[in-house]
Amino acid sequence: MGHWLQSGEKTDGRIAMYEPVLNERQRRIDWALLTSLLGLMVIGVAFIYSATSVQESISRLPWYRQYYFLQILWFGLGLGAAFGFCLVDYHVWARWSLVLYWAMVAMLVAVLIPGIGALRFGARRWIDLGIFQFQPSEFSKLAFIFAQAHFLSRPAEELRQPAVFWKGIGMILLPFVLILREPDLGSALVLLPVGLVTMYVAGVPVAFLRRLMTGATILIALLLVDILFMPPGWWQIKVQDYQRRRLLVYFGREDSYNVRQAMISVGAGGLTGKGWRQGAQTVLGFLPRGVAHNDFIFSVIAEEKGFIGSVTVLALYTMVLFTGLRTASRARDRLGKLLAVGVVTLLFSHVFINIGMNIRIMPVTGIPLPLLSYGGSSVLCSLIATGILQNVYYYRNSY
Repeated sequence: MGHWLQSGEKTDGRIAMYEPVLNERQRRIDWALLTSLLGLMVIGVAFIYSATSVQESISRLPWYRQYYFLQILWFGLGLGAAFGFCLVDYHVWARWSLVLYWAMVAMLVAVLIPGIGALRFGARRWIDLGIFQFQPSEFSKLAFIFAQAHFLSRPAEELRQPAVFWKGIGMILLPFVLILREPDLGSALVLLPVGLVTMYVAGVPVAFLRRLMTGATILIALLLVDILFMPPGWWQIKVQDYQRRRLLVYFGREDSYNVRQAMISVGAGGLTGKGWRQGAQTVLGFLPRGVAHNDFIFSVIAEEKGFIGSVTVLALYTMVLFTGLRTASRARDRLGKLLAVGVVTLLFSHVFINIGMNIRIMPVTGIPLPLLSYGGSSVLCSLIATGILQNVYYYRNSY
């Protein structure tokens, strides 16, 4: 009996010795992040189907060509890309960050060239690859996050040099101007909070950022005064007509059918909503069918699932953002921390702007809602971005 007891003790000892290792391996997958992403993807497919099934031109298509099925395919490709990305330490990817950055700058230039960039709705934002259309501006956000995080991962004393600060600003402005030329104001504007927040977290002197923000605020104020109040025929800053109208709508100087119907949809849902595929705004076409499944998908969810459905979506996004901040706080080095902060800021900007324009606290800019709005480039970008978070989380204890 003593012999068996000793053997048992030794076995328990070995189990106890290996248990921390097993637990650590289990913790290398951020299950809270993965669960939240899966929840958002299920909701996205369900409500893309709801928003498009009432459209006769789409409902007649074979099932494998309908938007909800195509979205599932994009989710599969995105998850595969995110998984593949996690197989390589983010430090290896960072070594190629400048190559990726300049490659995406070249793509942003190429998309502006007639014959290469596809013209849709008066904008050149896509490169037509036949099977699908590729939107460089979406992926330029990821390349920018990597390049800037790598650039700012330098000693603190170097970050206090004005030359380094202005180089960092230049890295923001170059893709910003190119994307603005497409024109894609929403994607261009997203680069600003991502870049500035990353610089702040990296340790760039607050005085530099404060002066920059002061100057930018003055320029924006002058731009808005010119657009909103300058009499017709006087000199005005050149912006696209649709951009001018969106600003006029936002500041209450014009009305917008899309925004008004989106707000009606949000308010009509009440506490529990009208039921899946039962939203009158969507079924009857008051919420424009061309944007219901992408820019205004949140309005569809709010009408059909009400306040509870809206809060559920916000809770899932909050979990994604919380896990991202937790990953940033546990990153093993400055590079990992800045990558996580950049991704969190990117996702938060998309969520805030998109939901904000559905309830008129933000101007309409065409920013997709991550994993809920229909669109291949947006889905791939969002899932690869969360793959960056998982990469930083996975390698946080590797030395």
